Amino acid sequence: MGASYHQFCPVAKAMELFDERWTLLVVRELVLGSERFNELRRGLPRMSPSLLSTRLHQLTAAGIVRRVTDGGDIRYVLTPAGRDLEAVVDALGAWGSRWTGRLGDEDLDPKLLMWDMHRNVDRSAIPQDRVVVRFAFTGAPRGSRRWWLVITPDEVDVCDVDPGFEESVAVTADLRALTEIWRGERQWSEALRSGAVAIDGPVTLRRSLPRWFASPLAAQSSG
Repeated sequence: MGASYHQFCPVAKAMELFDERWTLLVVRELVLGSERFNELRRGLPRMSPSLLSTRLHQLTAAGIVRRVTDGGDIRYVLTPAGRDLEAVVDALGAWGSRWTGRLGDEDLDPKLLMWDMHRNVDRSAIPQDRVVVRFAFTGAPRGSRRWWLVITPDEVDVCDVDPGFEESVAVTADLRALTEIWRGERQWSEALRSGAVAIDGPVTLRRSLPRWFASPLAAQSSG
């Protein structure tokens, strides 16, 4: 926990815990459903494993998180106090969507984008039992330009190596353009017209693909 502000104000007392770097983003990941250490790491790809471990320990000590062990499986679950933070995370996200400035190039992260997209797939909109979507990002760092989402009625997997299934549809996109679509700052239709995003595959899949993804960031932006 951070140093005390020595103020009785509830905001000051809360910030003694949450003003340390990455702490509230760890809570964001827990609110979004990540429970295992590796899941949290994938949602926080630039956070070191040692710092993540430290923050989870601090949140557990503060009564925000409960560590659940089942054999070799370890999960981190929000307590009732932690679940109450969902409204705080949502409010900060809505404020950030409305008032923060344009993203810098250093803010663009294909790993985080793919992880966030994979956990916000509307599986009911998928037109067949298994769909494999290949993403190729122009402007992304070498080694993180190609990704695959394997979508079935039961689960969605995100892969950074070819999973070996036949590709159903391919998306070639400028990384900034697809990030802006995901944040609700740009429309699929405009990005497709401009050539910033291209979708290749059967016409029914090309037309329906934008409806497969339900971005909570876009919802915050439109709200």
